[in-house]
Amino acid sequence: MRESFRMNSLGGRVAIVTGASRGIGKGCALELAAAGATVYVTGRTIFEASDRLPGSLKATVAEVEAIGGQAIAVACDHADDDQVAELFAKVSREARRLDVLVNNAFCVPANLNPKTPFWKTPISDWDVMIDVGTRSSYVGTHFASRIMVAQGSGLIVNISSAGAVRFFHHLAYGVGKAALDRITVEAARPLSRHGVAIVSLWPNLVKTERVLGIPGFDLKGAESQRFTGRAVVALAGDSGVMHYSGKAVTSRGIADAYGFKDVDGRLPDDSPWQPES
Repeated sequence: MRESFRMNSLGGRVAIVTGASRGIGKGCALELAAAGATVYVTGRTIFEASDRLPGSLKATVAEVEAIGGQAIAVACDHADDDQVAELFAKVSREARRLDVLVNNAFCVPANLNPKTPFWKTPISDWDVMIDVGTRSSYVGTHFASRIMVAQGSGLIVNISSAGAVRFFHHLAYGVGKAALDRITVEAARPLSRHGVAIVSLWPNLVKTERVLGIPGFDLKGAESQRFTGRAVVALAGDSGVMHYSGKAVTSRGIADAYGFKDVDGRLPDDSPWQPES
C-alpha cells in the first residue's frame, strides 16, 4: 500500500477543477479543499442552478466553505480558448503557482441515449463531446504545463472513463475518451523531465445529479461524487506520483493502492458499468 492520502496535507497547494458546478468536478473540489488546497472552480453556471440540473459554482463554493476550505469561483466557458487563457493567467497572477489541474469539464448533448445508434443522432453530438471534453482538456493541459514546467512540479488529472476501451453512451464519447487517454500518454513523456505528472482517472458509475435524476436507476455499487476527488488528493499528496504518470487508472484502483474509502466507509464496485446498448 502506498502512502495514505490522509497523511498528506495539501496546505499551500493551488488547484484548478474545471466543470465544478456539480458532479465529479464538485466532488474533486470538495476533497482538494478539505485537504487544504486553495481551489479555483470553473463552470458556466455561476449563481443559480440550471433548469435541467441542480448545481452552481456559488453552491460549490458554499459547500467548500462549510467544511472550512477555500474555493474561488471563475466563470469560464471551456469551449472558448480566450476565456481559458484568462483563467490560467488569473491563477498565475493571484496564486503565483499551480499544483493540480483536474480536467473535468464535459458537455453532454441533449437527449443522449445509449440505445440510439449514432447515425440517428445529430452530427453535432460529435462536436459537443469532443470540444468540451477532449479538446478542452488538451487546452487546459497546454496552459497548465507552462506554469508547472516553470516551477518544476505539478499534477494534471484527466477525468476519463472505461468508455475509452468499451462502448459507453455514444460512438463520439468513446472516441473522445480514447483520445483523452492518448493525450495523457503523449504528454507524460516531455512533462516527466520537468517533474510534472499527468494521469487519466476512470471513475465508475457515479451518483451525479444527472444520474440521481433518473427514476428507478440502479445505484448499487455506485461511487459518491467525492470518491474520485479522494483519488486526486491521494495522487497529489504522493511524492512518488510519477509512478502513475502516463497511465489510465480507476478511482477504485487508486483507493486500493492508498487505502481510502468512500464517504460512507465502503468501497464502490470496480467492475465497469455498462449501459444497455
